[in-house]
Amino acid sequence: MFYAYRRWLVLAVVSFALLLVAIDMTVLYIALPVLTHALGASTSEKLWIINMYPLVVAGLLLGAGTLGDRIGHQRLFVIGLALFGLASLLAAFAPSSTALIVARGFLGVGAAAMMPATLAIISLTFEDERERGVAIGIWTSVASGGAAIGPLLGGALLEHFWWGSVFLINVPIVLVALVLSLRWIDNAPQANASPWDLVGSLQAMVGLISLAYLIKEFAKPEPSLVEALVALLLCLGFAWLFVRGQRKRGYPLIDVQIFRSPAFSSAVIASLAAAGCLMGVNLVLSQRLQLVVGLSPLETGLYFLPLSLGAIVAGPLSGWLLPKVRCDRFLVLALLIYAAAIGLFMYSFNHAVALQLALLFVMGACVGASMTGASTTIMASAPPERAGMAASAEEISYELGGGLGIAFMGSLMAAVYSRSLVVPAQATDPAGLRDGIDSALASAAQLPGPLGEEISANARVAFDSAVFSVMTATMVVLVVVALVVFLNFRRYSALSAEQKVSS
Repeated sequence: MFYAYRRWLVLAVVSFALLLVAIDMTVLYIALPVLTHALGASTSEKLWIINMYPLVVAGLLLGAGTLGDRIGHQRLFVIGLALFGLASLLAAFAPSSTALIVARGFLGVGAAAMMPATLAIISLTFEDERERGVAIGIWTSVASGGAAIGPLLGGALLEHFWWGSVFLINVPIVLVALVLSLRWIDNAPQANASPWDLVGSLQAMVGLISLAYLIKEFAKPEPSLVEALVALLLCLGFAWLFVRGQRKRGYPLIDVQIFRSPAFSSAVIASLAAAGCLMGVNLVLSQRLQLVVGLSPLETGLYFLPLSLGAIVAGPLSGWLLPKVRCDRFLVLALLIYAAAIGLFMYSFNHAVALQLALLFVMGACVGASMTGASTTIMASAPPERAGMAASAEEISYELGGGLGIAFMGSLMAAVYSRSLVVPAQATDPAGLRDGIDSALASAAQLPGPLGEEISANARVAFDSAVFSVMTATMVVLVVVALVVFLNFRRYSALSAEQKVSS
């Protein structure tokens, strides 16, 4: 009986581990106001606390997939779990913003080891194509649903415990997953796997972090041109080293030839856009609900619940539908509905909460559908011996999309807020007020009645402008990406038709 259902038990173990990784992407959104007050974090430090995790993951994922092919995905999964649990302890008791940023980086190392291993284990465990599609759909719903559940979990924990509890809760789950993975999951290294390229992974990670630093620097009210130039040179330099090194290697981390497939490249682009827009919306909306609307952390988490449910429902349903629908039409439709739902959601701010919750459900469903379609398409494009590489490409698209989404949308949020804020003439610290809505509201609370009320009202109006700017940007990104996917497949169809006629 055990062996008949063993593959589903394996799916359950890797899904629980993936749930931790996905939750860690968004659980801090609810805790940001509390974190800012407890650690004295600036707006820039606040964004780095969130962003260090996905950027480290995206950089190291390049090599993690091939390392799993080489040493076995179960072994890499166990190593990642152990690192993730230890880093969770360090983050929970971090005494400063800098320490928390470093701990988040180590969390990223553990997550980078786990994430491609989970998808590769599923692909190698489920031999039946239909069962594999359903399993990947469940895997995707856990990933997107976990990212959506993060705010709810964070709000529930902050209602009763200190901010470190959002990390400490990972530890017991890690311990259970470690025991079950050692017992149920087999380790099967690939004999013809590519060599592991640690240097290439580190080059990619440094390049991505430098790019994020460059984006955040230009979002400041008074950016440092020297720091921006250094970040630009580091980004370009390490990108050049990475590309040069990959061209010389007989076994590159990413086989560039696979991107010539319209299905593969379109799925990667769609995944980047879906993840980036999800993180951007979560970032601004979670702060708006607490700092502008005045909801508690738990109320904010409950508000996000329809987003979670939509992603969880849409993942397996999309896995079942995909064999019956062309992947290009599926991805384009999901992205366009996603953009329309965000537009209607902005319109619903002045309407009933029920309408807002219904639109959040639709947005979550679109995220789940987009990620399932992208994941299934990416994994179907790779042979079994490259399952780790394909899984890394899929995970990179999600994590890199999330990291760049936070960097771009968070920087846009900070820039629009800073430039929109009307500072009263009597204010003594305009720079502090423009640093972020957290600083402005904290300063306003210390000032005399009329002046403090004016600063608070102006800060909330400026932040609302930033929220609308970010959501408008996400709509534009989704529509443009849907057009790119459509044209990519159309061009491929035209080329295929010409080749058939010429032959």
